[in-house]
Amino acid sequence: MKKNYLILLLLLLLYPKINAQEFKLGKVSIAELEQKVHPKDSAAVAAILFKKGETRFEFSQNEGFTAITEVAMRIKIYKKNGYDWANHSVRFGIGNNNVKEKVIFSDVATYNLVNGKIEKTKLNSEGEFIENINKYWSRKKITLPNIKEGSVLEFKYRIQTDNIGKLRDFDFQTDIPVNYVEYKTFFPEYYVYNSKLKGFIQPQIVKERAMSSITISSKERDGGLASHTTFSNDKIDFQENRTTYIAKDLPAMKDEVFVNNISNYTVSLEQELSMINYPNAPQKLFSTDWNAVAKTIYEYEDFGPELNKTGYFENDLKTVVAGLTTQDEIISAILNHIKSNVKWNEVYGYACENGVKKAYKDKTGNVAEINLMLTAMLRTAGLTANPVLISTRSHGISIFPNRTAFNYVIAAVETPEGLILLDGTSKYSTPNVLPFRDLNWIGRLIRKDGTSDEVDLMPKRASNNNINLFFSVDATGKISGKLRRQMTDHNAMSFRSEIESVKEEEYLEKLENENGKIEIDNYSRTNEKDVKLPIIESCSFSGTNLCDVIGGKIYINPLLFFTKSQNPFKQETREYPVDYGFPFVDKYNVNIDIPEGYVVESLPKSAQFNMEDNIGAFKFLANSSGNKIQLIISHQINTPIISPVYYSMVKDYYQGMIEKETEKIILKKI
Repeated sequence: MKKNYLILLLLLLLYPKINAQEFKLGKVSIAELEQKVHPKDSAAVAAILFKKGETRFEFSQNEGFTAITEVAMRIKIYKKNGYDWANHSVRFGIGNNNVKEKVIFSDVATYNLVNGKIEKTKLNSEGEFIENINKYWSRKKITLPNIKEGSVLEFKYRIQTDNIGKLRDFDFQTDIPVNYVEYKTFFPEYYVYNSKLKGFIQPQIVKERAMSSITISSKERDGGLASHTTFSNDKIDFQENRTTYIAKDLPAMKDEVFVNNISNYTVSLEQELSMINYPNAPQKLFSTDWNAVAKTIYEYEDFGPELNKTGYFENDLKTVVAGLTTQDEIISAILNHIKSNVKWNEVYGYACENGVKKAYKDKTGNVAEINLMLTAMLRTAGLTANPVLISTRSHGISIFPNRTAFNYVIAAVETPEGLILLDGTSKYSTPNVLPFRDLNWIGRLIRKDGTSDEVDLMPKRASNNNINLFFSVDATGKISGKLRRQMTDHNAMSFRSEIESVKEEEYLEKLENENGKIEIDNYSRTNEKDVKLPIIESCSFSGTNLCDVIGGKIYINPLLFFTKSQNPFKQETREYPVDYGFPFVDKYNVNIDIPEGYVVESLPKSAQFNMEDNIGAFKFLANSSGNKIQLIISHQINTPIISPVYYSMVKDYYQGMIEKETEKIILKKI
């Protein structure tokens, strides 16, 4: 019995060593190069074979602690569509509040199998370069050489920064499979970080504490007649908090329709400094809650002080609001003045770059300059207006209070009926109709006194898409008719943005080609520039490919080219919300004249589908009388964001709607 116990103990001690894999750069195997498809995802164009990262702190006498992040990766290319993974970039700060950052790539190589032997191609000087992003950021980029289907790529990069407040996010998951990923952090006890994991897969986490030390050199010079200098070294011991995160066999993140930002749901780690606790010094707290974050931002030199400047616009403002008495009139007039006179330079951020005064004079500015200027004008006009910090859809959703959570600012007017949200960067925005990039769940309103409130950014009012179709069918199956389409709010904003730089001739040609090769005549557009009103387009159309004539019968799709034929929801299950951005109603009023000598043999039956909790509804009403058919069809979604717990219901709803819309009207000869 004792002998069996000793054997078991020996096996347990050896087990981790037997099963542990060594992931080191330069150790590419023939088996990895020979692999044709990913063993768990045959559709994968590439895969990360391993990714190892660590963040630690280094101490120097002159600079104190700096954060060092090193990441090593090995990537397998399976298909040509995966060649983009031969390009990699890492951004670094160049002028952000005197932050010093440096990025170094090393061990960059491509491996191929040539005549049964491993061929290594190193990165040449032309494959590495620096690209400027803006005055705050640049990026170092590499392009690996000699890429083929089957190649294995390796590289390592090191980021050194004295910005220890917000560490780089570490991504465990991406849009290709990841076989193995490991990340380690080594934090001195002096720094306490708020660490949060995103995503639906939990890595294995191991925490431990160990002793570490730094050495500080000093020198003393005595003041005697024969003065001399004495050098000494002081060793300071401290505890180091060490954390290891390990994840294996992470599936590729598949982007699907109506996803806000797939990175919100990808497994990753965010880390921001929450406290500094030096020996013999008071604790220093950071980002304790959202109120503290908002107050800190308000006090930034490029934010609050810029918001308080008014002298540069006061004379113009008097002219803008002259004779206006109602709140809505004043808000619209000021918003239109900003949109007409200051163009957005497409630079994001909540901090002014050149200041509101210069932006107003030059008629161009970044987001902060435009919307802080807008807020100041609304205040000067007597309204209760305040800035609202937001994170745009592309920036993602922050999961804990931190100063980098926001990358944008809009304006809000507080009224007894609620907030009126405004964004002066888009020429097509109106009160409470913000650009789609702004519709990202929650923002935070901040006031002069430093208080702040959470703001729901998601629209409550439905955007309409009303379509009237009047058409006739002749005995050959040719269809001729008229179309009138009216769009409101976000639908109208989206349409105006799409057609802004497109010539009408090009637009109509595309419309004809995408809708069964129809011919369009008498096209007109109403309220194209007047954003307060719905935009309306109307035309006449005809086509010979819009219905089928088979065996003397005519088969018609009731909605013609507006028919939805495929369910947009493909996945069996979904772990992240369905995000439309705004509620909407699509309504179709269809009137059909059938040819003489024909009667309706089959007409789709009326039907109605309602989703639970008033999430949405589909209605299909059909009637025929003599040679006329009338249909009223509507599809409405009442909430901009639908929880994933309703996904199967939403998928079934769409399937039912598609089956109904694709039912044919059948005409037969008398």
